[in-house]
Amino acid sequence: MIHPQFDPIALQLGPLAVRWYGLMYLIGFLAFLWMGKRRAVRQPWHGLSPLDLDDLLFYGVLGVILGGRLGQVLFYDPAYYLDHPADILAVWKGGMSFHGGFLGVVAGMALWARKTGRSFLQVTDFIVPLVPLGLFTGRIGNFINGELWGRVTDAGVPWAMVFPQVDGELRHPSQLYQATLEGLMLFVLLWIFSSKEQPRGKISALFLIGYGGARWMGEYFREPDHGIFGLSYFISMGQWLSLPMIVIGLLLWVRKP
Repeated sequence: MIHPQFDPIALQLGPLAVRWYGLMYLIGFLAFLWMGKRRAVRQPWHGLSPLDLDDLLFYGVLGVILGGRLGQVLFYDPAYYLDHPADILAVWKGGMSFHGGFLGVVAGMALWARKTGRSFLQVTDFIVPLVPLGLFTGRIGNFINGELWGRVTDAGVPWAMVFPQVDGELRHPSQLYQATLEGLMLFVLLWIFSSKEQPRGKISALFLIGYGGARWMGEYFREPDHGIFGLSYFISMGQWLSLPMIVIGLLLWVRKP
């Protein structure tokens, strides 16, 4: 198979170009809002109302965009952005770090929790089952953009794909692997687990362990990034950044409420 080489522009409205990458993020945010309001109504033990979601989403969007972009700049391409500082703001070209976005959302949720007088874990236990929806749409955006392609493989993998913008080698469509692992599978796991009231922090812990494990596994099929530690086929930058998530998740899981 050959990557379809999608036009990155989904819709052209005069001088305004709506790009698939940005559209995928918008879909993720809207899915978060819709599912979150349903969750607030059906699971009142979290102590959040549907109206809280509007305010919460604002903090989350800021955290995702600012943190995701800064994470990409600092964790993965510091040398490039040092030479091309104007490109730091060019988010429409792609290039958003999940781990940077995660830290941005953590900061945003901490501010919102303090503002509303709620526990931080109370807030994160509510939102983390919604996060994989955005991870799924974001990975689909990566696939449409033809970025973050997979490692070279052989014809024994029937769904292997050639990315013409890279070379003529058969590669894993790792964006789709990650969309499945970090998006769909993690969403189902967290949604089922959180359907009943759990001890404070357990849902957040499962997200940290689940995402960290899924990302660790997915990185073995994705072409490694150079990152600040250099190119590594043994432990990639994404795996280094996921390791603390797994450790913190395990500690949070075993702590006494």
